[in-house]
Amino acid sequence: MTELAAIPQKRYASAADYLNLMKPRIMMLVVFTGLAGLIAASGMTGVHMHPVMAAIATLAVALGSGAAGAINMWYDSDIDAIMTRTSTRPIPSGAVPRDEALALGLIMSGVSVMLMWLASNWLAAGLLAFSIFYYGVIYTMWLKRATPQNIVIGGGAGAFPPVIGWAAVTGNMPVDAWILFAIIFFWTPPHFWALSLLAHKEYAKVSVPMLPVTHGAKATRTQILLYTLLLVPVSLLPVATGLGGWIYGAVALGLGAAFLAYAVRLVRSTAGDAEAQGADMKLAKTTFVFSIFYLFALFAAVMVEHGAGLHFPLMGG
Repeated sequence: MTELAAIPQKRYASAADYLNLMKPRIMMLVVFTGLAGLIAASGMTGVHMHPVMAAIATLAVALGSGAAGAINMWYDSDIDAIMTRTSTRPIPSGAVPRDEALALGLIMSGVSVMLMWLASNWLAAGLLAFSIFYYGVIYTMWLKRATPQNIVIGGGAGAFPPVIGWAAVTGNMPVDAWILFAIIFFWTPPHFWALSLLAHKEYAKVSVPMLPVTHGAKATRTQILLYTLLLVPVSLLPVATGLGGWIYGAVALGLGAAFLAYAVRLVRSTAGDAEAQGADMKLAKTTFVFSIFYLFALFAAVMVEHGAGLHFPLMGG
């Protein structure tokens, strides 16, 4: 009976199942940061893509993100079926066959890269292809199940969108583009480790070596603080180069201080009894949710300054 219960029952897939296969919440963040890179590049260089080509390039980024998500769900379907929070995903729930998910991911990968190349240039298309490979193969198939540093090294996959957007406009990758990359790169560990504090039992169940599983909650909270301490000055680099103006600077400074406060509270929290553990989990969840708002706000500030003509640099350019 146990074995039979573990086999997903076949059901008809809906449009929502195929959308969920592409991890739409991650896709939204990827598209948003990619669009921010595109708008910032135009604002900094005066070079503008045709609106139709810009829309196609943005669609290509969305499809590339969805393709990577589908490949990830194809490969991880074995552990997704065991973990409670992922057991209702399209593959383990029986809605979408594994082979179909892989085929969809591969086809979307090819289409997204081709669209990017046609809408912009080979550099942006190449970066998009590499980012899909990075997430789908380097992170999903290698790092995730091999090392507790999986999310640190693998975080580079999600940091490429603003560089891709910048390259789509200008055909190059200046320091400012890589600063946007660095912001996402250093943001990813404290963001994801806050989530992994909530789901550490699930990861332990499937032997995925997330940091809370291998080193414990205390070490994870310390690492969240350390990476947040690195993130805050990195987030202020756009002000130094002239990429970010006074609006961006105020947002980065204010929200950076708030993010740091959450990280400090996590480090100071204890998990001695059931009540304390519940408070810890609530704080970890609040930190996770705030981290998403933090990144959206930073890149929204970049878009507002360069897209609405409100870019008044304090330093640099």
